[in-house]
Amino acid sequence: MEYKYKPLSTIEEKNKNMEEQEQTSTKKAWFAKPEMIIALSALLISVVTTVTSIYSTYIDRSYAKASVWPRLELSRTYNDNQFGYILANSGNGPAIIKYAVVKYKGKPIETWDQIPELDDVISFSQSHMGNRVLPSNQSYKPILVISDNINKHNKHDRDTEITLCFCSIYDDCWKVVRGNNTVKVDQCHIPGDADRFRQ
Repeated sequence: MEYKYKPLSTIEEKNKNMEEQEQTSTKKAWFAKPEMIIALSALLISVVTTVTSIYSTYIDRSYAKASVWPRLELSRTYNDNQFGYILANSGNGPAIIKYAVVKYKGKPIETWDQIPELDDVISFSQSHMGNRVLPSNQSYKPILVISDNINKHNKHDRDTEITLCFCSIYDDCWKVVRGNNTVKVDQCHIPGDADRFRQ
């Protein structure tokens, strides 16, 4: 009987190819192992749970903030011998008034009695407006004038500008001006303290 021997180099090359195939097979199949499938599933569930929790917290906080938003509205009231302003909070939460700016004929004033037309009134009452907390669904009159010449006070009302800046308990802030135009701002910052209304 005659035996044929393969060269040693051919056998080594074949063994090397088989080892490479086994290594390639092992590398491709790592994710198919049961322990890896379990680990990946646990990781995916953890990520989904974390994202859901963060989103739920964001929604809850947004709802909480919206549920206590204040809304200030400024209006005037008058009859035959009375004239005044009414400041009302028609929102869901308290309005923290940070400052007020009152201008008469374009110039800031510090107190109501700096309006010349108030010199000859019978009487007027005033309440602090520039730094107070107004609860939800509450209102008050910053100023009420009693006079025999209400038409004159209706006229000076056209020359009076009032700006208020207020915040919610979550530090969301807004500015409101006559006409009840409300604008959201980052914070209540008054450029010059000299412009601040003191009453």
